[in-house]
Amino acid sequence: MRKRTNGSSRRNPRLTIAGREVRMLGKEKTIVLALAIQLFVAGFSSFLVVGLVSLYDPTGVDGYTIEAAVTGDAADELLAAASEHERVSTTSYDDQASAQSAFQQGSAQLIFTANWEDDRIRIVTTVPDSNVETTIIVTEARDVLQTLERQQRVDRAAFLEQTPLSPLGESDGNPYYDFTYTILVPLLVFLPIFISGSITVDSITEEIERGTLDLLRVAPVTLTEIVDGKALAAIVIAPVQALTWLLLLTVNGTPIHNIGPIVLLTTAITVIVVALAATMAFVGSDRRGAQFLYSIAVIAFFAGSSFLPGGPTNTIARLAIDSADLTSYLTIGIFVVAAVGVYGGLRGVVSQVDPNEL
Repeated sequence: MRKRTNGSSRRNPRLTIAGREVRMLGKEKTIVLALAIQLFVAGFSSFLVVGLVSLYDPTGVDGYTIEAAVTGDAADELLAAASEHERVSTTSYDDQASAQSAFQQGSAQLIFTANWEDDRIRIVTTVPDSNVETTIIVTEARDVLQTLERQQRVDRAAFLEQTPLSPLGESDGNPYYDFTYTILVPLLVFLPIFISGSITVDSITEEIERGTLDLLRVAPVTLTEIVDGKALAAIVIAPVQALTWLLLLTVNGTPIHNIGPIVLLTTAITVIVVALAATMAFVGSDRRGAQFLYSIAVIAFFAGSSFLPGGPTNTIARLAIDSADLTSYLTIGIFVVAAVGVYGGLRGVVSQVDPNEL
């Protein structure tokens, strides 16, 4: 039976192990690089988001107009549809050869060839070879064709046997606003969680593979206390990072509301992910196998949590823009309760592990 020394009794062994883990993380170049990238994104989000939005939603690029050549006997219908789009400037051509010539000379970036065929409009579009500009052109061309389709449904409603459903109205939301709160904020919150889980798997499996877990147990600590200390280090760093990123976004002019509830939700999810990671570390035969099992477990967890009324991503976005409702706070409560239950399950698994068989 081990007896704790006076020095050990003055300090919780879990805190000692957690401090050791944090110091070791500072020496991991991969982890430091990941933190630096996240810090850069959060610290310079005010101008990075401009370029990122162009990838997320090409139509969000301001000051860009597409010149479209329109030809064919149904050109009038297509010109009427294109007139509703400020970003598309159209020119009518008498024949396909003239439109093709304008396209090749660069005076037109897009060709619409619209012809009537058996009371239907057949449209052939011509766009440049694949490049960044092509993405924007294709997106705008799609919007014009959708407008034409809606117009034709209205014009031909009297000739249809059944009245088609009215299409949903288009959203006029700001793409910068949408990207920031639905993509960037959840990304900066969830990345530290994934990293913490991966750190936990590596930390435990490395101790097992190198046999250093036995060296830790030479000290007057139990296996449960060792796992608690390692998990504590991984759990703490995720909400601290999330809080730092959210504060940096605020400093950069992106207002983030309800930071406290967001950090609480982040902490609860981190506890669940770290507990899953630690469990997989003992179940997996080696580091590679444990990381694979951890990846499957995390995917299954987030896939399952998406069926909640709010879902973690939607809850974080709604909290950040200060539009959270009772469902959002209920989601936080569910994750907090789940975190307590899952971590209790981890401790139950660890208590059944025989350290001498690791």
